[in-house]
Amino acid sequence: MQFESLGPLGLFVSAFISSTIAPGGSEAVLAYLVNSQQHSVSQLVTIASIGNTLGALTTWWLGRWTANRYPAAETNLAKQHQKSLNTVRRWGSWALLFSWLPLVGDGLCFAGGWLRLSMLSSLLAIFLGKVLRYIAVAYAFV
Repeated sequence: MQFESLGPLGLFVSAFISSTIAPGGSEAVLAYLVNSQQHSVSQLVTIASIGNTLGALTTWWLGRWTANRYPAAETNLAKQHQKSLNTVRRWGSWALLFSWLPLVGDGLCFAGGWLRLSMLSSLLAIFLGKVLRYIAVAYAFV
């Protein structure tokens, strides 16, 4: 499916999928739509940021659900997963500003939910990180 042919809806779907466990290319879709000049850059950045944030919150909720079955204090993790958990333990919700990073971001969101970080502070940090990233991508292609 070509997300860019669906315009803003395709951007939203691509951004949502890109922020879950599945890989995606929302930056490419955003760049294509910015270059097409059919929609305002601020509208596209907002749509991408909301979709990507909702995808990250899905991963956060999966972490929260997992915490009910496997409390973080009682679970032995692989070294790579322990690193994300320790980062979020140390920095709290601030670590979720980096949820936009490839590979690492999903682990940070999952760890945030697993550690039962505040939903509101997690949402704000995730959204801010996503907005800043999409602004940078969009204005690189204006």
